[in-house]
Amino acid sequence: MLKSIQNIVTEIGAGILFIKEILRVCIKSPCTRQAVAVQIVKVTEQSIATTALAGFFVGGIMTVQFTLQVKEFGAMAYLGGLSTSATVREIGPLLIAFMLSGKIGAFTSAELGTMRVTEQIDAIRCLGANPIQEIILPRYIGIIISSCFLLIIGLFMSIFGGLLMGLFFSDINSHEYLRHIPTIVNLGSVASGMLKCLVFAIVLASICTFKGYTASGGAKGVGRAVVSTAVATMVGIVVVDWLTSFIGDIILTLYFGA
Repeated sequence: MLKSIQNIVTEIGAGILFIKEILRVCIKSPCTRQAVAVQIVKVTEQSIATTALAGFFVGGIMTVQFTLQVKEFGAMAYLGGLSTSATVREIGPLLIAFMLSGKIGAFTSAELGTMRVTEQIDAIRCLGANPIQEIILPRYIGIIISSCFLLIIGLFMSIFGGLLMGLFFSDINSHEYLRHIPTIVNLGSVASGMLKCLVFAIVLASICTFKGYTASGGAKGVGRAVVSTAVATMVGIVVVDWLTSFIGDIILTLYFGA
């Protein structure tokens, strides 16, 4: 038990040092915009369909669940606002981030892990280039930007999915569904959702690049890195979700009255 705790603490410390190195390189020797753009397009193309589909069903599920609750109180007019608020503030970013962690996180970790065990990263260093600058930083920035974009697309799809489910399952027209969304979903709700999207994207990019870059032990080591990435990303997302919810509620109460 003690050894496991020590390993976890060591892993967290190594991860923090890795992120510190990325930030140092980003400030002193940033990568090219073209390299970042390539990664943004690559990640977005790979994951946009999965994200849109996940967001659509998240919104539909939330509408079904709220329908069962508000129908008893005769408050169906508020269905769209309540469902959208819950989706934007909490459920949508969390579930969509889980989907992205399996899609983007596993792929990036496997890609970097393969480059590590086949000594491609060492070859870059031997040529006088910095692997952090050449292969890590573009992926890190690209994953953050594209993940934020994908999460926002997923949230819009969740609203659309909730609207369709409201029409076919809850028997409420689109005008009635959308009418109270601006009433319940205020600026604080949107700010909370966007903050979670950004934080989840940073967690995802940090863990998958770190796990892939530090992989060792051949093909078996790459497999371990991918599994470790999936587990660590989901745990990390849950932890920062709690932190952002706790801190965010305080800030939103002070500045937005949310």
